[in-house]
Amino acid sequence: MSGWLRRRPLACIATALLALGGVDAWTRPPPLPSYAEARGDWRASEAWLRGRDGRVLQTVRIDFAVRRLAWVPIDRIALPLREAVIASEDRDFGRHGGVDWSAFGGSAWAAMHGRPARGASTISMQVAGFLAPELGGPGVRSFRGKLRQARAARALETAWSKDEILEAYLNLASFRGETQGIGAAARALLGRAPDALGREDGLLLAALLPAPQASPAAVGRRACRAGGIADCSAMIARAEAMTGPGRRLADDPGLAPHLAYRLLKTPGQSITTTIDRHVQTLAAAALRRQLIGLGSARARDGAVIVVDNRTAEVLAYVGGVGEGSTAPAVDNADARRQAGSTLKPFLYGQAIEHGYLTAASLLDDSPVQLDTASGLYVPRDYDRSFKGPVSVRTALAASLNVPAVRALLLTGVEEFRDRLWDMGYRGLTEDGDFYGYSLALGSAEVTLLQQAAAYRALADRGRYRALVLKRGEAVDAPKQVTDPAAAWIVANMLADADARAITFGLDSALRLPFWAAAKTGTSKAMRDNWCVGFSDRFTVAVWIGNSEGDSMSRVSGTSGAAPIWRDVMLALHGNAPGRAPDAPAAVERRGIVYADGTEAPRSEYFLSGTAQASFGAAPAAGRRPRITNPAAGAVYALDPDIPLPRQRIRFRASGATAGERLTLDDRDIGAAADAPMVLPAPGYHRLALIDANGKVLDRSVFTVR
Repeated sequence: MSGWLRRRPLACIATALLALGGVDAWTRPPPLPSYAEARGDWRASEAWLRGRDGRVLQTVRIDFAVRRLAWVPIDRIALPLREAVIASEDRDFGRHGGVDWSAFGGSAWAAMHGRPARGASTISMQVAGFLAPELGGPGVRSFRGKLRQARAARALETAWSKDEILEAYLNLASFRGETQGIGAAARALLGRAPDALGREDGLLLAALLPAPQASPAAVGRRACRAGGIADCSAMIARAEAMTGPGRRLADDPGLAPHLAYRLLKTPGQSITTTIDRHVQTLAAAALRRQLIGLGSARARDGAVIVVDNRTAEVLAYVGGVGEGSTAPAVDNADARRQAGSTLKPFLYGQAIEHGYLTAASLLDDSPVQLDTASGLYVPRDYDRSFKGPVSVRTALAASLNVPAVRALLLTGVEEFRDRLWDMGYRGLTEDGDFYGYSLALGSAEVTLLQQAAAYRALADRGRYRALVLKRGEAVDAPKQVTDPAAAWIVANMLADADARAITFGLDSALRLPFWAAAKTGTSKAMRDNWCVGFSDRFTVAVWIGNSEGDSMSRVSGTSGAAPIWRDVMLALHGNAPGRAPDAPAAVERRGIVYADGTEAPRSEYFLSGTAQASFGAAPAAGRRPRITNPAAGAVYALDPDIPLPRQRIRFRASGATAGERLTLDDRDIGAAADAPMVLPAPGYHRLALIDANGKVLDRSVFTVR
């Protein structure tokens, strides 16, 4: 054989080179990224919502495959942890060039003889495995795999510094379950930042690295051995606390979960909002106190929005507080609910702006029936009583329903719907006929955000602008929607505690020790309770109800949402009480009196050119006689369980004082002033109001079934 080698040296060299080339190709590792590339490719599993001061308000988990936070630089990782990890994973890390050859040789020898290969993976080799998963990771046991990792580690050591390698290891290593990286491990397992870890913290985290899923007892004992601690009971107890269930990221204050889920969409995202941490906290606390006071049997959920009037920035966004809720994930600040009486200020503002009404005009709070495509609409006041003639100021401040419907008859439903759209109620996508007269009483669905934006516009003299949630976000210029003078008059009426007394009393939750305007609202079947109002500086909007839409129990406008509005307003103005805004030049002040003492004499505000000194309800003789019951199109159904004499219909007419009479199907049934009661037979009937000369003044067609 040796002779053959001497005779064919070139062939031998070629064979050796081919063998070496084959070994090189067989063990060649994949290319590794640079340190900058590795750090740039890092993606946290979380996203962060920050307040206007840059501090975290809420952390949201976006990627559920792994738990990672932001990449942590080496100088922000506590030295005791670094020392513990090096001692546990790679004692000669600072001296070798990527491979511990003595340990590597022993591992290779064991692998070639079929025995388990343990150890030998340096920190550099493990980082190479993290960066190139095809290398097999730290647990690779084959001889070829170890050689490839070794070569990759050598290449890594030539391109990266030791600090960069250790930094990458601590960020890429898995510590427990889905928790990857020292940022998530320190905060989720120990409740501290990586630079605030002590020696025992470092020992425990280092003890997790060889076996992240080990039992707490095993982790504690391993940490004890590494630290030379004789009594392990305390360390095992700490390991049990560290690995227990229900852990929460230490840097997640949990202040704005609903806004966070609204804005945060991608892993690693960080959004700085306009939210003021202090205002957010006090608003949530006020909501929590009120819900606890009401009890979950009466109302389970609520929401609060606070807005800076000058900038339209949202300072607090509380979509709910969760306690007692059966649907805590619902964002009640952005959920559509029936508006109730909260739309009335915009109706009266429109009527005043067009000159149809003034704040002193009288409206009749008396029974009314309106024929609509879906049947009779019969509005009633909250207390089921009627006040008779009332001024617009009283009707709005005391939230009377029938006068609002009469005001809507003046403005028109379609025009009012358009005004609401311009004020930011963009959920009103149908035409006016769809909503009908009930729009005056808030049958449309709106969100608390829309309420806050619309009322902020009132505070800004009718100038609407979209609310701002993100810091530095481009905003549209304000749009003048309502006449500034009309908006000021509406705000003045909403701030009048005396005018609202007939409904709310003189000392309700709406009365503050400084100037503030407010409006409450309650939707059909007591499902929604609102209180929205503003001072010269802030707008506060509050909703109380049940997220799932069921009715509340024994909750009204002043017992539900209003106390929260009051608490937040008082806290916001603790150092600077709200001040009444100056009247625009187009507002005129005039002393007024009411005939027959309908309301007390007072000073009132008017748009220039619309003022008058005295007001009075039209006398019966001055009103056009008309039929008030039954309304045209009414349908009556006879009940077989009620005696027929008790099912008679009372026919009423107003303004009838000069001998007018009523005829039913051309048959005289008596004087209109007597309001006769008749039991018509089933079928189609024609009721007519006739004057003394036989002239028909009014007609009503109805049906009895």
